Amino acid sequence: MRLHMDGNRVLRRAWLGVAVFLTLAGPVRAQVAGGAPANLKLQLARQDASPTGGMQPQQMGQTAASGGSPFFGSVPQGTAIGEELPISLAEAIAGGLRYNLGPLLADQGGRAARGAHLIALSRLLPNIVTRTTESSQQINLAALGFTGLPGIAPIIGPFGVADARVHVSQSILDLPSIRSTRAASQDVKAADYSSLDARDAVVLVVTSLYLQAVADASRVDAAGAQVATAEAAYKQALDFKQQGLVPAIDALRAQVELQAQQQRLIFFRNEFEKQKLSLSRAIGLPDGQPVRLTDTVPFAPMPSLTLEQALSQAYGSRRDYQSAAASVRAVELMRKAAQAERLPSLQFYGDYGIIGQNFANSHGTYSAAVSLNIPIFQGGRVRGEVLEDDALLEQRRAQLADLRGRIGFEVRTAFLDLNAANEQVQVARSAQDLAQQQLRQAQDRFAAGVTNNLEVIQSQEAVATANENYISSLHAYNAAKATLGRAIGDAEKTISVFSSGGDAIMEDRVKSKEGKIQIDRQVDQEETQSEQAAMQPRSWLRRSPGAKLMILMLVAGLARLS
Repeated sequence: MRLHMDGNRVLRRAWLGVAVFLTLAGPVRAQVAGGAPANLKLQLARQDASPTGGMQPQQMGQTAASGGSPFFGSVPQGTAIGEELPISLAEAIAGGLRYNLGPLLADQGGRAARGAHLIALSRLLPNIVTRTTESSQQINLAALGFTGLPGIAPIIGPFGVADARVHVSQSILDLPSIRSTRAASQDVKAADYSSLDARDAVVLVVTSLYLQAVADASRVDAAGAQVATAEAAYKQALDFKQQGLVPAIDALRAQVELQAQQQRLIFFRNEFEKQKLSLSRAIGLPDGQPVRLTDTVPFAPMPSLTLEQALSQAYGSRRDYQSAAASVRAVELMRKAAQAERLPSLQFYGDYGIIGQNFANSHGTYSAAVSLNIPIFQGGRVRGEVLEDDALLEQRRAQLADLRGRIGFEVRTAFLDLNAANEQVQVARSAQDLAQQQLRQAQDRFAAGVTNNLEVIQSQEAVATANENYISSLHAYNAAKATLGRAIGDAEKTISVFSSGGDAIMEDRVKSKEGKIQIDRQVDQEETQSEQAAMQPRSWLRRSPGAKLMILMLVAGLARLS
């Protein structure tokens, strides 16, 4: 019966690990592939803390780590040393934020978005090119259809042509490019928020792996205590058997229980070591580096936070929500850029240089033109682009609305899990005390010869079950706090606050808003500079050294010609 329950427990936790992997892998692939800003929503599977007789540990970390999610990988640093490296939860999070593969890939997505913004901005800035040529030519007029011209030889040349020239082109009024540049600025904002969201995801992953390792360490300690108790019970039963006080079945029963506890200890030790390997992989430790966990993460009361406060902070602090909102604004500007392609545009073209038979015998020439382009018929291309942007905009708006609802669902679910786990911890504590009392009374009854050791074996199983339920409940409680910290946003601060039991959540909320305002201001400044560069060419002429040089060259050429 016990083996059957243990097997069910393993299957449940294996499925939980698969769910975590699927939750992580999808958003990461979306972000790495580009396109729509990735929704780096990461929600760890809720830990199964229901009372059970099974003793198998939760295998979420190792199952997810065996998959391909970059949040469970890293770029290892340094070389391994022979001695154990002490690691606290704060140090593990710091290592994950620095070396975990997920934020590193997200940062590259931000760089790509900035590159796209520079490309869009280049369409509004001047394009200056210099070209220098020197050639020798001979022309056959007859080949061009000019024959029999009086006084003109059919063959002209050879003669030389030397030309050195500066060409400049500048957009004076180009609304599609202006709005495309503003859309690229919003894409940069979305990429920045996605990078921050990836950091929040790393904090949750590392915290979960650390908490799982702490729970496994507790299971090892509890299993070791059970082995010691079973060994003492076996020796006692063996002594009683040799004295003829109990039948051989009592000693045999105690020996079976001892070996069962030894098997569990071996299993838990192996799981603990594998969990530490998973943690090392996520925080960038070198391969083969032994670690020692320094934090036990005991029970700490939850900071005072109401559901309404959590929802309010989540809508204002969730980086994935802010990224999705920026993506919606980007598509809106893309649609306006497509609509603006029906409008006229104004361009300036000019060049100045010297030309002659050689550079020593040359003369300055120039050309300057302003081009007004008025679209008349474009074959339905503009209408097609507007329809594409409309469809994409509706998709982004629907995704944003769904994300808002999912945030509310995650916060409410985390609150339910947290309250349930808190109650389970209290019940599990009481069950531990009762199980210990039951074991002591059973041992006393067996020593007094009132009953056989069947009650002792059953009491040992009750103690083992109570210990497992308490460890699972405590881990579920701490994991629920971490999940809630991720659900309300800015996990770098909220998870540490929840873990310590502090009450600084509202202060962290203000800091999170300040970070959001800083990103918004940076993007707004970029948009303002783009608009000024496009809508105020005179201001650009005053600021641009290349423009000043071009004007001086044109003026000098005019003066020379006159």
